[in-house]
Amino acid sequence: MDKALPAVQAAGIVKRFGPTVALDGVELTVQPGESHALVGRNGAGKSTLVSVLTGLHKADAGTVRFGGEAAPAFGDTMAWQSKVACVYQKSMVVPDLTVAENLFLNRFDEDARWISWGKLRKRAAQLLAEYGVQVDPDTRARDLAVEQRQFVEIARALSFGARLIILDEPTAQLDARGIGRLFGKLRELQSQGVAFLFISHHLQEVYELCTAVTVYRDARHVMTAPVEGIGKAELVAAMTGEQGAGASAWHAAGAERVRDESAAPVLRTEQLALEGQFEPLDLQVRPGEVLGLAGSAASGNTALGETLAGMRKASGGTISVHGRTVRPGSVPHALDAGIGYIPEDRHEQGLVLDRSVAENATLTVTDQLGPWGTVLPSRTRRFAQSMIASLDIKTQGPEQPVSGLSGGNQQKVVVARALARSPSALIAVRPTAGVDVKSKDSLLGVVRRVADEGNAAVIISDELDDLRVCDRVLALFHGRVVATFASGWTDGELVAAMEGVGERE
Repeated sequence: MDKALPAVQAAGIVKRFGPTVALDGVELTVQPGESHALVGRNGAGKSTLVSVLTGLHKADAGTVRFGGEAAPAFGDTMAWQSKVACVYQKSMVVPDLTVAENLFLNRFDEDARWISWGKLRKRAAQLLAEYGVQVDPDTRARDLAVEQRQFVEIARALSFGARLIILDEPTAQLDARGIGRLFGKLRELQSQGVAFLFISHHLQEVYELCTAVTVYRDARHVMTAPVEGIGKAELVAAMTGEQGAGASAWHAAGAERVRDESAAPVLRTEQLALEGQFEPLDLQVRPGEVLGLAGSAASGNTALGETLAGMRKASGGTISVHGRTVRPGSVPHALDAGIGYIPEDRHEQGLVLDRSVAENATLTVTDQLGPWGTVLPSRTRRFAQSMIASLDIKTQGPEQPVSGLSGGNQQKVVVARALARSPSALIAVRPTAGVDVKSKDSLLGVVRRVADEGNAAVIISDELDDLRVCDRVLALFHGRVVATFASGWTDGELVAAMEGVGERE
């Protein structure tokens, strides 16, 4: 590909779905060897543009060119694969196949009658070595770390000849170390001329990785600018169309709240431990308090959240809500005791995607939707309507399949389910993963409201904006608390503690 020509250039792209205008004359240019961010709220048009750039949808107007050449004919899958590929937030590798089998799926050896597995492994090893991916070709994909699966998908895309890789929320399921390894690999590939279109709701990552950023809002192109020339507040304003402090204002709000430190804890753990995950831990979360548990996925904080919710059985210690001991490893008992739970992965743990908004929102309260164990559709709809209104869920109605909602609104449905039983203690694991800036602020506001109503909330995350809503933050590293912070901590000291390079008790 000629270095002087853009890896991709889209101009005047229009896409309609019935009366809905999903893209209204948008543009995008990504240069070879560049990491270019595409940001915007859910519904801004990012996903639709990706579908046009990858040949899944045909634009109603406008042009797409790769390396100065017109995009392949619509429907010519192999030709599109030679130009561009997308690595999605949800991995597309086949978990039960090996790395080698995934790399050459459907193209093992077109000229041979039988598959030569030795030859296949050799080809895979050569491909992985070419791009510096240190993964055993014989490893089952399910046994790979998340970023390793992404490396395999990128290597597969490059093997088709693609020089433009679209990364759609690639860090949503990664901890800090995994993100570091992913970014390091992307920079290596950039030096080889590979271009990346980086789609993320984590704006800090845009500043860490990308040199240019394009903003879409309401299906239109708002701006394209060098990353170093635009401040975070200006970028958020371009995305939302309004000026506001957003999540960064939570520090000041936390300093203003006054809580009764003598009040009995709502949620308490005593010497709670899970072997191989976290050491004995005493926690007390009082009425009106949001406690943050900061750390990477490897710190043990996610396992701690799952233990509090009854999804894992502790190897020692106790959990209690308002003095009532919760049966270890029992989700139903945790629900009955007053614990609500927002899981980390809304797709795998939070939603039944082929079911309606109403069905998903009421999964934890089916015993309240009709007499003698029955579920009345009318009562389900009424209950769901109240949750839709309360959380401002953007949906066509309670009967809409939840799979048709944007990421932010899907997450609100997960929150609705967690709040359906009016929990005394809400446990939220990375509650804003993969959602836009506006939805992020709204979701954190819901968690804050739960506490302000006299309950307790726990946010488990390594996302700094999630933790700003907290009144107190405990930093975990390798399964133990290494530092405690009151509201007002700085990014540097909290990140240092999460990375194990700064301890403060």
